Amino acid sequence: MLTIAVRGLPRSATEKQVESIFEEHGRVHELRMARDIFSGHCKGMARLRMEGHEARDAVDSLDGKMLDGSHLKVRIQRKKKTPRYRSAPI
Repeated sequence: MLTIAVRGLPRSATEKQVESIFEEHGRVHELRMARDIFSGHCKGMARLRMEGHEARDAVDSLDGKMLDGSHLKVRIQRKKKTPRYRSAPI
């Protein structure tokens, strides 16, 4: 399972609209869209989870695609590295 980061969504984008675009390439297991807490409009970002081969296909096909006048930036999100903590000298 891979996490896909989507940037450049228009303010008018809905979860159903984004999900339907990505479901052309496979099953979307989870979708989270950033929304403005006051207006409820899309903030232009979303994260979704798909199976590996489906996610790669979606990224290859949808990166740079136009959606309501906005260019989408679609990338596979890298895993965060665990910070290495150094113990303080005694």
